[in-house]
Amino acid sequence: METHPDIVDMRHRHEMAEHATSTPRGQAVETLALLTGLYLAASPWIAGFNNLSTLTVTNLLTGLAYALLMSGGFGRAYERTHGMAWAACALGLWTIVAPWVIAGDVSTTRTIVNNVITGALALLLALAASAAARAESSSGRRDMSASYGAGRS
Repeated sequence: METHPDIVDMRHRHEMAEHATSTPRGQAVETLALLTGLYLAASPWIAGFNNLSTLTVTNLLTGLAYALLMSGGFGRAYERTHGMAWAACALGLWTIVAPWVIAGDVSTTRTIVNNVITGALALLLALAASAAARAESSSGRRDMSASYGAGRS
């Protein structure tokens, strides 16, 4: 059972995802993304626009969701990590456009500057996480195909 191809493949994918998040680059992206999400959640109080209740709630929920997605706590397999990184990209884009699409008059200079900078940073970090997961998957597939080829000779 230990040598069954499905178990070997599952173990290999888990090891790839663990390796991608254990590199210094992966840890830096994860830490910066967590801090970005926490800042976004607290930004209405830090930047001083907490009286704009719809944007306050939106930033709070989006920031917490982003921090949870990017902290890596919900998935270590490549497919989950890669999918969560793309969901985090969507949250970064949402953060950028939120001051203009949220109901009410919330598009002040303070909210726009805060959300555009924080959203752009969130988007870049999510793209970096997605690229790291993809790079790790590509190198892992090459290693796995080489080991399967060697075992079949």
